[in-house]
Amino acid sequence: MTTPIQDTILSQLAAVAPGKSIDPMSVAKAIQPERWQRLLGHIRTDAIELARQGQIVILRHNKPADPETFRGVYRLRLRQDGDPTSFEKVADEGGED
Repeated sequence: MTTPIQDTILSQLAAVAPGKSIDPMSVAKAIQPERWQRLLGHIRTDAIELARQGQIVILRHNKPADPETFRGVYRLRLRQDGDPTSFEKVADEGGED
């Protein structure tokens, strides 16, 4: 069973060319054009759930990101052959800040 947000994510992804991604902001604006900013947290939560189920991929810098640990700006894409299904726990590259 999916939520209305998940349905919107999946329908928007079905409408784009294979391999193309969507911005979470476009999902929010499709659901609530006037107050879309309020939905961004809910969209993130639902996108993470879809990624855990293997239906979509969360992208950071145009590369699949671990849905459990990604941070910052992201995009959404339907899963493709060759996308990772699990992510190694890797220490941050670049040392301490």
